[in-house]
Amino acid sequence: MSNKNYKELLPHEVLERIKQKENVTILDVREHDEWESGHIYGAKHIPLGQIARALNEIEPKQETIIVCRSGNRSGIACDYLFSMGYHVVNMSGGMSQWSGEVVYGK
Repeated sequence: MSNKNYKELLPHEVLERIKQKENVTILDVREHDEWESGHIYGAKHIPLGQIARALNEIEPKQETIIVCRSGNRSGIACDYLFSMGYHVVNMSGGMSQWSGEVVYGK
């Protein structure tokens, strides 16, 4: 395991925070076709390869939960964003373990 400086939450913990009506910011870093095949309602979509050019779309001080399919790409995004001063949380297990509602399409 890498030396992580950011928090990790399991999908059921993220779902619980959403159910509790917490102000949760979610960023999905999967590719476009993966996003369209089902994503968390209200999530923002910026594919991992486009994160560097989209930093202005992410609020540095706001806790942002980063999501991908399994937790690997979101971990890479967390490493990068954390190094740039962003407050990020990795949803380990990713969408493959998500049991909440999903939205399809754009």
